[in-house]
Amino acid sequence: MKKIIKWTVIVAALAVVGYWGYDQVKPQESEVPMMEQPQMITFPVTEEPMASSIQVKGTSEYGRETNVYAPFEAKVESWNVENGQQIKQGDVLFELEQKAIRQQLQQKQAELQKRKLEQELKEFTQNQDLDQAPIGATEAERLKLLADQENARLSSQLVEVNDQIERATIAELNEKLQGSAYRSPDAGIFLLDNSQQLPQTVTANQYIGKIVDLDSLRFVAYVGENEIFSIKPDMAVEVKLPSIKDLRLKGKVVDVAKFAETTAQEKQTTQTPQFKVIISLPKDERLIGGLTLSGDIVTEHKPKAVVFPSWRSSRKVVLLMSWWIREEDRSNGRIFRPGCRRWINLKFYRD
Repeated sequence: MKKIIKWTVIVAALAVVGYWGYDQVKPQESEVPMMEQPQMITFPVTEEPMASSIQVKGTSEYGRETNVYAPFEAKVESWNVENGQQIKQGDVLFELEQKAIRQQLQQKQAELQKRKLEQELKEFTQNQDLDQAPIGATEAERLKLLADQENARLSSQLVEVNDQIERATIAELNEKLQGSAYRSPDAGIFLLDNSQQLPQTVTANQYIGKIVDLDSLRFVAYVGENEIFSIKPDMAVEVKLPSIKDLRLKGKVVDVAKFAETTAQEKQTTQTPQFKVIISLPKDERLIGGLTLSGDIVTEHKPKAVVFPSWRSSRKVVLLMSWWIREEDRSNGRIFRPGCRRWINLKFYRD
């Protein structure tokens, strides 16, 4: 009995020692890392209006201009207008010398009267010859008489043609005489040509200046082929004047050219096509023709765009956020599409 107890104790001790040794030498199991709860990113989301625009540059031009030309060659007796002066239709701008025209007119009238008297005298003499012709005239005498009659008829026609020419010349001189006091054909502002000096002598059809209508002032810009298809009439435009920082005007696209502006043959291969865009301008006392202007044409406007700060957003976060908004608002039937980065905000548009 004692032997049985002894061996039982020995076997138990060996089992304990063996298990302890195995436990010391066996490889340790790696601990399973705990899954951290993803951190929720929260930030404010707002609805703001958003607009896409195209920037254009150009100059201010007058849509209504009336050119002023000298009616004929003469000296200028007097000027009744100055550069930049407001004028009315019918005002006398300048007066040309009339002395030379009056002399020509008197000479032409005297020549016309002289030919008239000569023709009357010739006809009277011819009638006298016919009345005194012998009754028993020979054949040669009758032929001579007929030849004289035909000659007189042709001479009378020639005189009539010359008289018509003289009468036309006299009418032209009278027209010049009336036009020597040049009256304004339109109302507006009178602007001289680039010389900025009132000429003292003029030639026929010489360009002197123009009359512009301030109410017709407009913004003329040129855009390339990449922008022309995005611009439509009636689009709103914010107009700026670089020389006046605080000037902001509201304009509107009036006309968009359907064809590119023509260029010189040697420049066609190097210059890109340019299309004219005309923009209306409101009345402003600071606006005149020839100013350099810039403008932002609003091509797309969204009154409500979902906006959240972009300083927290990477590309991955943006994509996840876009998906989250779609899933979140799908129950309400609202679908969003990603927009573009604008300053510090990343915006989503509601379709």
